[in-house]
Amino acid sequence: MPNNTPLQQHLLYLLQGDGAHVDFEAAVNHLPAELQGKRPRGSEHSPWEVLEHLRICQSDILESLRKPGHTSPEFPAGYWPGSQAPPSGNAWQKSADAFRSDFAAIITLVSDQSTDLLAPLPQGDEQTALRKLMMLADHTAYHLGELVLLRRLLGGWK
Repeated sequence: MPNNTPLQQHLLYLLQGDGAHVDFEAAVNHLPAELQGKRPRGSEHSPWEVLEHLRICQSDILESLRKPGHTSPEFPAGYWPGSQAPPSGNAWQKSADAFRSDFAAIITLVSDQSTDLLAPLPQGDEQTALRKLMMLADHTAYHLGELVLLRRLLGGWK
């Protein structure tokens, strides 16, 4: 059984948005429905598109860690939603809940003492769980910052 405890602690700290990063809840909660599908002038994405992108990417990484034969979506189109706005009144909440659920599974995976973060993954591409999870933390932090900026530009940030 690997001894990853200090490494796991640092990775959990990074993934959970501690330190210099806004966390997921702060970035997604209490955004009025009428702003979720709006793109501020000059922006390529709406808050909805960013939320769905975060959910899709996180799900893909989690599944690639769970299932060695996992097939990722087509890049880049498969990592973005097909619409600028949520397709239904509860789509924002469903997407956020799915992100939370997958995030909880990632935290469980990282916290598990039997998880060898440094072992090469069976896919044979020389990746490790640590590398994928650090990429996920970096990607999530980037897009949560983007989501906060979009909210500010739309007048939906406290």
